[in-house]
Amino acid sequence: MHTPHIRTSRRTLLTLIGASLVAGPLVASQSATAAAVGLDDPAKKEIAMKLVSSAENSSLDWKAQYKYIEDIGDGRGYTAGIIGFCSGTGDMLDLVELYTRRKPGNVLAKYLPALRDVDGSDSHQGLDPGYPADWRRAAQDSAFQQAQNDERDRVYFNPSVKQGKADGIGVLGQFAYYDAIVMHGNGGDSTSFGNIRKRALAKAKPPAQGGNEVTYLNAFLDARVWAMKQEEAHSDTSRVDTAQRVFLRKGNLNLDPPLDWKVYGDSFHIG
Repeated sequence: MHTPHIRTSRRTLLTLIGASLVAGPLVASQSATAAAVGLDDPAKKEIAMKLVSSAENSSLDWKAQYKYIEDIGDGRGYTAGIIGFCSGTGDMLDLVELYTRRKPGNVLAKYLPALRDVDGSDSHQGLDPGYPADWRRAAQDSAFQQAQNDERDRVYFNPSVKQGKADGIGVLGQFAYYDAIVMHGNGGDSTSFGNIRKRALAKAKPPAQGGNEVTYLNAFLDARVWAMKQEEAHSDTSRVDTAQRVFLRKGNLNLDPPLDWKVYGDSFHIG
């Protein structure tokens, strides 16, 4: 786990029309530039990080989450870091392998055999008791922070933005894809991102296929909620219902601030 439509008053609209007679090419150029902004725009990406952190960590301070590690009881073992890398799903293993390639002998390298053994399970065998404390130590290392950033982008962020742009959806839609991949992964199971998208495509066409963006995003969020409800640990759907759906209802397809939303009952604001 984005494009806003501004409501323009009649007077403002007439003023804009008048201005366009003088500066038509400039206005058209600016509009094209605005339309081309994606979630990979640095300012939009920062918003995306804060939105996910509000859901994953009840905080907008996503950079404070490099050190986060906890077993949340969802069957995925330890969940940790800025994107919720899990010891049971392989992405934590990939992260520690990357970190170790870049910095051999780091404080987490000794856990690689155990991470390989527990992959696919919720087991802590070979990780306890020292792993959480060592994770927090590693999180003070800028090389480990960069490894987390890079794995987040490679596994989650870049694929969601790429697919969103291919589907012709804007910043909000690309974020909806990103948040879904963060929670559900992009594997082959029925609740994976790919299958959530397939459920949406069965109900509505994306803009790239001539469909309406709002209609398609509603279908995608419906499919996302369905997927969340298949798993008890994710049955609270407020990160969709009182966040993404709020932005969509307001027509804020570009995720332009100010943004106000709630997750799990907590209120958040980006000015």
